[in-house]
Amino acid sequence: MNMPEILQGDSPVRLFQGAVAGAALSMVIGFGWAGWTLGGTATKMVDEAARTAVITALAPICVDKFRHATNATENLATLQKTASYEQGTYVEKGGWATLPGSDASNYAVAQACANMLTTLK
Repeated sequence: MNMPEILQGDSPVRLFQGAVAGAALSMVIGFGWAGWTLGGTATKMVDEAARTAVITALAPICVDKFRHATNATENLATLQKTASYEQGTYVEKGGWATLPGSDASNYAVAQACANMLTTLK
């Protein structure tokens, strides 16, 4: 059986083809299955993780403020009667999501706070 000329002997073309094929295969495996990411994607992932960590850390402060406010029992009953998509707004308007050292409330913290409060017994 005669092999094509390109497959016979040592050739710079074969070397180049092997390098290209190896690079392409490495990229497919790396980005597809090994979890490689580009810089922009990594930045987005880090920003989201930081935002989530801040919300996770600040929501208990909001819950504590809510529970130590006057009329906490009545406010909790009102919160539980409020539609789930409006609970964050209720907490935000109540001022419980306004954290020390800040003039404005944070809606994401308010929503997490409302979720925590509605699961309390």
